[in-house]
Formats: sequence, structure tokens, C-alpha cells
Amino acid sequence: MFHPDTQALIDHWTALSRDGVARAGLPPRAALRPDALGGRLTRTFLAERAGDDVRLRLAGDWLEAFHDMPLTGASLSAMWRPPSIAMAAAAVRQTVREARPVVVVAAVGAGNAPVEVTLAAFQGEAAGRELILGLVAPVATLTLPARTPHRLTARVSMAVGEPARPRLALAALDGRRIA
Repeated sequence: MFHPDTQALIDHWTALSRDGVARAGLPPRAALRPDALGGRLTRTFLAERAGDDVRLRLAGDWLEAFHDMPLTGASLSAMWRPPSIAMAAAAVRQTVREARPVVVVAAVGAGNAPVEVTLAAFQGEAAGRELILGLVAPVATLTLPARTPHRLTARVSMAVGEPARPRLALAALDGRRIA
């Protein structure tokens, strides 16, 4: 069972992905209405993915205060502790590849307070440049020192729902591989 904000983003993305304008399972960026996120907007971010480079285009006030730095233009990896960067990058690739939301369960602070980070892919302005909508949802009330940069420690990553894109498979014609 997810945090209510995590579930709300998953439900919102799923509804958008089932719309007729979704391409390859990814809804267009234009379908996303910030007002639909309501009070969650301060804990959301929008990142652009070009290959393995994922850069934050927008970040809410809560996130910037949490990380104690401006996040616009920063790499998504700036939100994570170094050992967790690989898992966060794999979650980004998975949400794009499978066209479904991915939730990374993370911890923060000395007490390892649980946090859910939801990632959902949208069509980008150009091919191979997807947008990633993210939401950070603290599972418990966070009592962390102010004016201290906090980084997330990834614990587990899980995809949600059925993949909207089929798995790639090899095809053969007359015993010869063609795809």
C-alpha cells in the first residue's frame, strides 16, 4: 500500500496514459495539468532525460528546501546518496522503457525515515528526450534539521501496473534473425 500522494500520482498518470493521445504508452507533456497535483506540487519535480543524463527542469519549493539547494538545472543524481544513484537511474530507465510508474522506496536522515519517490515518464519535445515527473512523499512526519542538505538512500524500486510497452523479442525468418 502506497502513501496516498504516491497513489494519487499513479492514478493520475494511468488515466493520462490511457487517453487517445498517448504514444507508445507515454502521455504527452501537454496533458499534465499542474493544478491536478494540488498541494503535492511543492514536492514534485520535472526532469528531462536525454540518454543517461537526467536534468531537473523544475522543482517544488519543499524539495529545494529539503535538499538545501536550487535544483533547477541540477542532475537528478544530486537528490541521492552516491550508493543509491545507480538504483535511481535504473528506475528512470524502467519507467521510460516499460511506460509505467516506478516507485523508489528510500530513507532519509539518521533515523532512516521512509520516503516514496514516484517516477512517471511523459513524451518529450524530441525523440529520445522523455520527461520524468517525480513526486517525493514522506511516509512519516519528517523532523530533520533545517538548512542541511538531505540526500535520499534508495532501498527498493518497484514498477506499478502493467507495462504499456511490449518486451522486445527476437524474430526469425527462415532461421535468420531479422529483429
